[in-house]
Amino acid sequence: MAKFKGVDFFDADSLLAEDERAVRDTIREWVDERLIPVIGECYIGRRFPRELIPELAELGVFGANLPARYGCAELNNVAYGLLMQELERGDSGIRSFVSVQGSLVMYPIFEFGSDAQKDRWLPRLARGESIGCFGLTEPDHGSDPGGMITRAVQDGKNWVLNGTKMWITNGSMADVAVIWAKTGTGDDSKSIRGFLVETNRDGFVAKDQKGKLSLLASDTSELSLQDVRVPAENMLPRSGGLKSPLMCLNQARYGIAWGAVGAAMACYHEALSYGKNRTQFDKPIAGFQLQQTRLVEMLCEITKGQLLCIQLGRLKDRGEVRHTQISLAKRNNVNMACEVAREARRLLGANGILVEYHSMRHMANLESVYTYEGTHDIHGLIVGEEITGISAIS
Repeated sequence: MAKFKGVDFFDADSLLAEDERAVRDTIREWVDERLIPVIGECYIGRRFPRELIPELAELGVFGANLPARYGCAELNNVAYGLLMQELERGDSGIRSFVSVQGSLVMYPIFEFGSDAQKDRWLPRLARGESIGCFGLTEPDHGSDPGGMITRAVQDGKNWVLNGTKMWITNGSMADVAVIWAKTGTGDDSKSIRGFLVETNRDGFVAKDQKGKLSLLASDTSELSLQDVRVPAENMLPRSGGLKSPLMCLNQARYGIAWGAVGAAMACYHEALSYGKNRTQFDKPIAGFQLQQTRLVEMLCEITKGQLLCIQLGRLKDRGEVRHTQISLAKRNNVNMACEVAREARRLLGANGILVEYHSMRHMANLESVYTYEGTHDIHGLIVGEEITGISAIS
């Protein structure tokens, strides 16, 4: 397949600053040289490529938009988004790993943690010396996190946590988990607080999620906490209520909106290259109207997704972005990428089911991305409430 040079039909590059393009190009080169050659084997082997973690740390991708004082790259949000785009062009599971480390572990520590917590954890997480995970979703409470049953009860100078968390990326390899639990009684979602739980504590168990058909090169776990004791200083002191974990999810959803564009780019690039080289009926299949129309539809939707992300990033950098705008971008771009991946696989014909091609792997991965960090339909309700002023949930 031809070397990836980007997908840019509307000169979106002209909307980017030189340093933003430099970040993208650096990650693009790494993905091509280090990730793509091994990701197929990892996917078939259901193995996350842990050997690449030091290289990712060296690239500065962990918490890349957080302050330099903690060892982070302090990128603006457009550069950060481009970084996520290129990582997911390689594989959704790799982008998920980086996104969880940065947006769902480092961000809450930065936003809600004490100075001591920040100084202890952020530099180690930025260097990849410690890995983190984010425990919010529960087996019976996915789209309704406020219904969580995990509890934290104060006992002298300690908190005792009990509960189960599900679908946790990085869970089995994590050194620290950001666990969200109710500290009050009953269903009081206002009592939700975040806790830093070292995974070697007694009563903490992470087990791999079995039977996955998506994100096979990603570590997905179920967490069980049975009378896990943590000192009082492990609570994130500025966390409070459901708003805190949702703020973290907004950070992750922003990266997903960009990442989905990267996955779509990978599928379009593969389909275009294949179409130019695959000959049937004495001509390349890209010369047939049916396949040309398919390719144009892919390009059209990718272009719209690109421009949406750049504007979203500019709003975020100005501090003007609304969570509903992030919801719309996540919803639109992931749905778009799902459609592009499916059409690309179809264009590839029988070869499209082989691991040496990438579109079916992206297609399967994106079915998880469509669901996590807020399902497609839930984001529709979030945006619908803003434009109508009427909640369809409560």
